[in-house]
Amino acid sequence: MSKTWQVQEAKARFSEFLETSLAEGPQIVTKRGVEAAVLVPINQWRRLEQMAKPTLKQLLLASEPQADLPVPPRTGQPHRPVTGFD
Repeated sequence: MSKTWQVQEAKARFSEFLETSLAEGPQIVTKRGVEAAVLVPINQWRRLEQMAKPTLKQLLLASEPQADLPVPPRTGQPHRPVTGFD
């Protein structure tokens, strides 16, 4: 269960803040009473990062484009003639 820390408290007791995060999971930091940041153990952060990245398979199977890729306009140039295959 995550605990909420005021920024001043997190700064003053950083070692305890860090140890609590490692032992109990994400710890929320508030600034002027508003949630501002989260301290997360590195293994959990890496897992979240991996989940946020689509795999190549997911990109290829997506029903809509997943990125804004510039596509150059087609020119009116004729295509090269097809050569026969022997």
